[in-house]
Amino acid sequence: MKNFLKDLKQIYISERLTLVMMIINLLGSIALLIFSIVSLSPGSAVVKVGYGDIGGYRDGSWADMLAFPLLAIIFGVFHNLIALRIFRKRGAGMAKFFILTTTALIIGTFIVLIRLSKEG
Repeated sequence: MKNFLKDLKQIYISERLTLVMMIINLLGSIALLIFSIVSLSPGSAVVKVGYGDIGGYRDGSWADMLAFPLLAIIFGVFHNLIALRIFRKRGAGMAKFFILTTTALIIGTFIVLIRLSKEG
């Protein structure tokens, strides 16, 4: 826990852009979590849970859609902790790259979830 607070303090002092990117990552994942929970629709028996180029949309139950809130938690909490570890081991450049990649994954997850909710 000491390393966590020490790394956050060091990021705050020397690499504010990295801290801003981590905060944006956290806020984006919170928005993804809220959007994915709102769009679960547990009342319906069959929802669209995936898309394949060959088979089109796949049907499934609403419980299969619980993967999206789980992804939001992983992207928001665990990826920021991993970014702190990368910052400690590899430096600010690699941490920024990892956070940008995570932000792209959050945006991609939003797009997939929006497409699935429009079809269902």
